[in-house]
Amino acid sequence: MGHNKFNFILLLHFFTSLVHCLAESLDTILHDHALRVMSQQRQRSDKLYDARLPNYLAGMKVSVVELRSRTLWRKGANFSSFLIPPNTLPKPYVKRVLIVYHNLGNCSSSYYSLSGYTLLTPVVGFLVYDASSKNLSNVELNTNGNTISVSFNSNSSGNEGAKCAAFGPLGDVFLSDPSSPNSCHSNSQGHFSIVTPTNKRHKTSVVWILGFVAGFMGLILGTVGVRCLVCMRSEGVEREADEGEFLKTYWIGSSSKMPRAQVTRTQPVLESQIHPNPKLSLYA
Repeated sequence: MGHNKFNFILLLHFFTSLVHCLAESLDTILHDHALRVMSQQRQRSDKLYDARLPNYLAGMKVSVVELRSRTLWRKGANFSSFLIPPNTLPKPYVKRVLIVYHNLGNCSSSYYSLSGYTLLTPVVGFLVYDASSKNLSNVELNTNGNTISVSFNSNSSGNEGAKCAAFGPLGDVFLSDPSSPNSCHSNSQGHFSIVTPTNKRHKTSVVWILGFVAGFMGLILGTVGVRCLVCMRSEGVEREADEGEFLKTYWIGSSSKMPRAQVTRTQPVLESQIHPNPKLSLYA
């Protein structure tokens, strides 16, 4: 039992690592296409550019914007699905930042998942880079206690138990309550979605069906057992009745019976032992 549990933990860890590697590789591919847009045309600060993606990434959307840090401090950034509040600065501080926005659309569940939950909205995200250097290293955001608003176009209202899911860079997931039916809050960059617990009605129906089948089979087996018991008792009564008759019977096997009479035998008498009847001798 312990060995199987250990194998399950290893398999779960391998699967989590694989999903994390796929998501990380996807981020790299999307960023390459985003940077290609910035390099192919005259760069303009404060303008959002959409990247053209290959056919195998159809359904996804990637956009990029370059901002000066002082602009981010004064006005924040309101692009794509995210509202970054004013008084926000990159950490460590850099003069210019590059923000790459992701919307994974109908491919979301292929790269991000959470055991026991179902995605209600596409996974959206953003990552911030240092635009003042050539290596484009990743930087964090210091919002000075304010929160970043994440909005979703999909309507998730009416789903009981809906939660905001923040997917961390190491494969960890943080759950929180939505600020409204279609929005969440965050203190940092990352990838986000609204999730709901996996439908328990389906599990309940499966259990009910299995219980019904088990009960039905039990009823059939019980009926057959009662019939066999009745037949056995009837056979025993019939045998007892037959054996109580004057001409007794005996059974051959369990299905055939033959009559059996009592043994009677007349004792032989010798002729010399027969005495003459005296009445008959008077007329002789």
